[in-house]
Amino acid sequence: MNNIATEIVFLIEEDPEGGYTAKGLGESIYTQAEDMASLKEMVRDAVRCHFPDEINRPKVIRLHFVRDEVIAS
Repeated sequence: MNNIATEIVFLIEEDPEGGYTAKGLGESIYTQAEDMASLKEMVRDAVRCHFPDEINRPKVIRLHFVRDEVIAS
């Protein structure tokens, strides 16, 4: 049995300076973009660069959105 990942998960957060950041969980992959459409393309490109051999590349990219919200008590 091989160890090829079928999925990779990215933690997506709003950047305090504007735009979004994406960090691959369990991998050294990080990217950012000004809008969500651009971020999705940047994430795809980063995964392709990190896994140049298509056979070892995860087949699914899952985006996990995290948003902090502060409310008054």
